Amino acid sequence: MKRRILIIEDNEQNMYMLTYLLEINNFHVIQSFNGIDGTALAEKFALDAILLDIQLPEMDGYSIARELRKNPKLKNTPIIAVTSYAMLGDKEKALEAGATGYIEKPIDPDTFISQLESFLN
Repeated sequence: MKRRILIIEDNEQNMYMLTYLLEINNFHVIQSFNGIDGTALAEKFALDAILLDIQLPEMDGYSIARELRKNPKLKNTPIIAVTSYAMLGDKEKALEAGATGYIEKPIDPDTFISQLESFLN
């Protein structure tokens, strides 16, 4: 059975690359281009993980992570921040907001899946 991953990412090129890498590695991908739709989709589907950009329109990734963690259904779902925010303290801020892990952009296609796998239950 394919593992189901929700990607919340507003950049179409990043969404394409993440989706491509996941699908060729036998993941089922659900896409959302904003946090409002993403939180609704997270409630709707049983997910194995959520990949979350931090810099999003309307609602940033920190707010989305906090909102997702309020949902008892999602308390054990890994949330991985996939972001270009790589300054001192950004990783800690994402983890404090509820992220399980952190992967810096630009992602490395050769190591991305193994990085993701390290956060999956």
